[in-house]
Order: sequence, then C-alpha cells, then structure tokens
Amino acid sequence: ALAGSTGCPRVSMNYRNEWPQLTGNYVTYSLAYDSYVKNISGGIGLIATHDQQGRGTISTTMIGGIYSYNLRINRKFSMMAGVRAAYFQKYLDWSKLTFGDMIDAKLGFIYKSADLQPNRTVSAVDLSAGILGYSKSFFIGGAVHHILEPQESFYPAGDSRLPMKITGHAGAVIPIGSGGGRKRRGAPESSISPNILFQKQRDFIQLNLGVYVTKGPIVGGLWYRGRDAFIMLVGVQQGFFKFGY
Repeated sequence: ALAGSTGCPRVSMNYRNEWPQLTGNYVTYSLAYDSYVKNISGGIGLIATHDQQGRGTISTTMIGGIYSYNLRINRKFSMMAGVRAAYFQKYLDWSKLTFGDMIDAKLGFIYKSADLQPNRTVSAVDLSAGILGYSKSFFIGGAVHHILEPQESFYPAGDSRLPMKITGHAGAVIPIGSGGGRKRRGAPESSISPNILFQKQRDFIQLNLGVYVTKGPIVGGLWYRGRDAFIMLVGVQQGFFKFGY
C-alpha cells in the first residue's frame, strides 16, 4: 500500500544476515523501486528478494510488481490500498545435505544415501494485498501475504503450502517539549512516536511494541519483540536522507 507514498521515485536496498555465528545462518538481499504516477492516482513498484537458508542449502528468489491506489478522504485523512503479484522459485542444493545412512562408524561420511532426491526447484505465483489509513499524526493499516498459500513441496506428491500471513500495524507522532512541538526559530522539533506491529502465520504469533524519539535530525528507537528480543535504533534524518543503525 505504501508504493508511491513519497511522491517521488524511491529506491530501497536491504541486506540481512541473521544468526551469523551459526553454521546455518539466514542471508537475505532485497531491492525495491516505487514511484507515484499521477495518471493512475497511485503508485507502482517493483521488488526483488533473494534469500539463502543454511548457507545456500535452500535458496529462494522472488520478483514482484506492485500497484497502490491513493484515495484522499478529506484534507486531513487519506487511504492507500495496494496489491502485489509475485513469482518465486526455490532451489534445493541436495549436495549440501547429509543423512544418517551415509556414516561409517570409523571413517565418517563415505556412503551414498538411500534417500530419494526430489525435484531441485519449485516455483509458484504469490499474491499479497494491504491497506493503510493515515494523517500527519497517526497511521493504521494491515496486510495479507500469501493469499493463495502456494505449494512449496519439492516432492510432486508432497503437500507443503506457504501459510497465509496476516499483519496489523499502527502508530502515532506526538509532539513534545515547549510550544507543543511547533518549530520555533533556532529550536529543533521534538516528537515521540509509539508503534505496534502484530503478525500471525498459522500457529505463529508475534507482537512488537516500539517507540521512536526524535529531536531535530537525531532519531532513537527501542522495540520489544514479545518474549525473545529487544531492537534498538539510532539514526539521522535530514530532508529525504535517512541513515540508521
């Protein structure tokens, strides 16, 4: 739904290396482009991701197209609704897998496994949709990913569908400090921004609670992910430029 929300062309690049100290870490690359198009009253976008699990044992490549429609309800409140159609392919590197029947008690892995090798690739179409309502001081929205629950099994007779994921999120920007947050001559703007993110995918539920504090160009943030993690952020934003860690 946020495609085209900046009003000008935008390029986003992401890199994530999760659990790098483990031998089976997850590495994800992402590249996206979106822009507002006045003739269609909304935004268009392209997104591509590449994900490696277990040092490339399973690799997933996805490319998708996005369209969002922007509807201005009144002078203070607007809504955006978007859809994404994507094509993904998973690849299994069978040579990186080891099985119990390959082990000799003295010599280690010397035998060939009797396990039957499945198809090395599986591909499917994946559809998602989202909606967002926002003003200058708050936003609320939701999204549904993997609407068709595409098949991921490498075995032709197997059944391993990618479960539908439901996301809900909301946040606000509250001015703080003297003057109600209005920018005075020589004084930087200050604000506090509470946020909530809820995600559910089959039996997995995740709730993130967070807050950002902004003073002039400096931004600090702290999130709590239910029962297992804290997320900290510090950054600088100046006009269209943002940098955070």
